[in-house]
Parts: sequence; structure tokens; C-alpha cells
Amino acid sequence: MEKDPSFNVLGGPLESCSQDPLTGFFRDGHCNTCVEDRGSHTVCAVMTAEFLAYSKYVGNDLSTPRPEFHFPGLNPGDHWCLCAGRFLQAHDEGCAPLVNLAATHRGALDIVPLRILETYSWTDQG
Repeated sequence: MEKDPSFNVLGGPLESCSQDPLTGFFRDGHCNTCVEDRGSHTVCAVMTAEFLAYSKYVGNDLSTPRPEFHFPGLNPGDHWCLCAGRFLQAHDEGCAPLVNLAATHRGALDIVPLRILETYSWTDQG
């Protein structure tokens, strides 16, 4: 699998989304994508309790640990490469998580308009 060029939605180099928990289609900590990434795991989302409950409700339980898949389960505040379509669906339902734009792959723009992503812009307050 060949990765698409690693650029973010702002036009700069793609920053890391999360190393702990380790995220991304390639499990490299970045929201990189490729032709084989049918879900477009390109949005670096900051989990909220509301979004995790919504995701579980619509059939993708991200909060329950799945050790057999080396998945620790996500908690509010965790960063995760989310499918662009799921992000857009959550936006439409009024419960989208915040987004780290510098760590969101430009491939997300094929599904989610930049103006919507910018609405949920997260900045590191740490």
C-alpha cells in the first residue's frame, strides 16, 4: 500500500494525531490515507463523551477495549483518526468532535468541506 502525500487540510505537512493510543489507517500515529483506505481515516478528532456515545449508538463502539485487536478503547480527550464520513454524519447530527486541522489529512476534503472542519477547530491549550 502506497500512502498518499502527507499534507494536512491547511496545506502544510501532516502532523501527528496520536501515538498513545496509536492511531491511523497505517497505525503510524498520523491520519495518512491511500487508495485501500475505503473509510478515509483522515480526520484527527479529539474524542468527547457525547461523540463516543453517538459512535457506539450508530454501530462503531470506540470506547470498549478490544485487546485482540490491540485496541485500548478511547476516552474523552483522546485523539483518533476518524473516518471522514462518520465525522460528517456526526456533524449532521449535532455531535461532532473537535478536529486538529494540522493533523487532518487533506484527503478528508474529498468528503468534508474545509469550512465545516474549521468550525470544530481544536487548538492545544497545553
